[in-house]
Amino acid sequence: MSISAVTGHKDTPLLNLTDVTKRYPGGRLALGGVSLGVGRGETVGLVGESGSGKSTLARLALGLLAPDTGSVRFAGHDPYRLRGLSARAVRGRLQFVPQNPGGSLNPGLRAGEAVAFPLGLHGVPRRDRPQAVAALFQRVGLDPGLARRYPRELSGGQLQRVAIARALAPGPELLVCDEPTSALDRTVQAQVLDLLVELQDTAGIGCLFISHDLAVVRHLADRVLVLRHGQVVEERPVADLWRAPRHPYTRALLAAAGDEPADLP
Repeated sequence: MSISAVTGHKDTPLLNLTDVTKRYPGGRLALGGVSLGVGRGETVGLVGESGSGKSTLARLALGLLAPDTGSVRFAGHDPYRLRGLSARAVRGRLQFVPQNPGGSLNPGLRAGEAVAFPLGLHGVPRRDRPQAVAALFQRVGLDPGLARRYPRELSGGQLQRVAIARALAPGPELLVCDEPTSALDRTVQAQVLDLLVELQDTAGIGCLFISHDLAVVRHLADRVLVLRHGQVVEERPVADLWRAPRHPYTRALLAAAGDEPADLP
């Protein structure tokens, strides 16, 4: 059994995974006994190598998979078992920001139409959607005029901001971000990360941020969980983990990233 991560410290956790186990087809372990909580306005970073179970955990959190054992709860509900209007209402509070926004956006829809779609699902009248889309574009630092463009006409950074705007449309309380900056250059990556920090600070949106990039997680997270072979081997506040990592695997990840343990300002 892995170490159990403590619950989100900023408030009663919105997202709780308790002793979750999941196996791949064929029986290979994807996650074994993982527990974590994410509170309102808190960003929890989840790091680990490819194949460590990060994306499986994201799919469980979003209700796209059911755990083999253990439980997943968002705002007291099992997101996998929700149906109909209840599913729409609860899942509007829990949104996803993908690794590849270009692949997640319909190439036949303009960027503004992609953002307007969830507004319609969540009851915003058609006449009010253009103004709401413009406000969402401004919120993520995009010129509202870009709403008329197709995904192929936008840069990688613009596409990721569109994806964030689409995720913000239903008014979520928590975002699950799966490697959302890995395809961006460092400058654009920093801009997107600053946007996520601002959303956390100004809107109180919680975030489960999944990445293999320790520098990105250090910039963004309040707490960090280190995942190895489907188990949490270490969970610490971000400053403590970088100052004095406890597990040999964590120390190896930091050394491989050229980021030896050191005091943080």
